[in-house]
Amino acid sequence: MVNHAARSSTNLAVNECDETQGLFHSTEVHILVIDDDSSVCRMIQAALTPQDLKVTVQSDPNEMRPSLEAQPYHLIILDYVIPGWEPEQTLEWLRQHQPQASIIVITAYPLMSRTPVETFDCLTKPFAVSSLQQTVLRCLEGRGLLRMSESALREVLGSVIRERRKGLGLTLAQMAQRTGVSLGYLSQIELGKNSASIETLYRISLGLGIKMAELFQTLQPGH
Repeated sequence: MVNHAARSSTNLAVNECDETQGLFHSTEVHILVIDDDSSVCRMIQAALTPQDLKVTVQSDPNEMRPSLEAQPYHLIILDYVIPGWEPEQTLEWLRQHQPQASIIVITAYPLMSRTPVETFDCLTKPFAVSSLQQTVLRCLEGRGLLRMSESALREVLGSVIRERRKGLGLTLAQMAQRTGVSLGYLSQIELGKNSASIETLYRISLGLGIKMAELFQTLQPGH
C-alpha cells in the first residue's frame, strides 16, 4: 500500500463542469479524501484542479486516523468500506471529532439503508467526474463557502444588463442616452470588462425600468 498524504491547492475543475467557472472560496477550504484505493484518491484530486481549495488525500488505512485528527476539515470524502473499519462506527466517530465537516460517502455498493449519521450525499462507484464536482459544489455552496470572483461577477452582471436592454428593444446608444452613462463605459460594463459604481448601476436600473435589487438577485447561486 502506498502511503502518501498528498496535499495540493485545488479548486473545482471548470473544464469538466461549467457550473464551477468563476467561483472562488470565501475562506480557505480544506477537504480530506479517505479511500484505500490510491487510484480513486488520485482521480478525485485530479478532478479538483489547482487553485484555492486545499485537498489532502490518504489511502493508507494506518495513516487515516492521524489524518482525520490532524486538523478540522470543511468536507470529508470517505470510502464507506475501508479494511479494519466499521462504517457506522467511523461515521459516528467523524461526527464527534469533525463536527463541522460535511461528509460525502463514496461506495462500490449501493447503500441499502440510510446511515445512522447524516451525510451530505452518497456517490456510487464508478461515478462520473462531473457528478463528483457538482456534488462538491452543491455542498460548499450550501455552506456559503463559494461565491463569484470579481471577474465572473462583472461578466454575469454585464450579460444580464445586455439581455434586458435587448429585451426592451433598445440599442446601446439609446440606453446610453436614457441613463446618462457614456456609450463607451456602458459597452465596457456589458462586456464585463469594467466595474460599475453603485450610482451607475442605479441609473442603469432606472433605464431598464427595474429595481437595482433585481440585478443583484441574478448573482445569487441558482440564478
